[in-house]
Amino acid sequence: MSSRADSGSASVRYPHEVLGYLLKHAHLALEGYTDAALARFGITSRDLGALRVIAGGKARSQQEVAGVLGVDRTSMVALLDALEQAGIVVRRPSEGDRRRNVIELTKFGREMFLDAEQVALAVEKDFAGILGDKGASDLRRSLRALVASPVLDV
Repeated sequence: MSSRADSGSASVRYPHEVLGYLLKHAHLALEGYTDAALARFGITSRDLGALRVIAGGKARSQQEVAGVLGVDRTSMVALLDALEQAGIVVRRPSEGDRRRNVIELTKFGREMFLDAEQVALAVEKDFAGILGDKGASDLRRSLRALVASPVLDV
């Protein structure tokens, strides 16, 4: 029994030629640089992602924030617990549905978020700087197209 790779009918693709590998490792590198820069605020890039969603006001409940970020409920609760303990967000029961928690930035959280967002944007600009302004813009446009693709609705 020979495998497809043994048969010679398929060419071997090295990891640095595979889109998934490249996307994953680019993400890990950017996340590492961003986390290092955000350490002075006591948050990570994952925390900042949640804060962006909350600050944008499009998702008000824990469930909505988790849905926007594609994070499971348990992970979202743990992330929000840490942000709440740090005084960055506050959770309160929704006036319309007491079973639902509404999440908001505290005054401190909003100020910290605005500062952290500027730091993260500077890191992102430096990270993508090798591509030049047009290349970075093209990359964002291409990634938005991939994310919006109906193929991803599987």
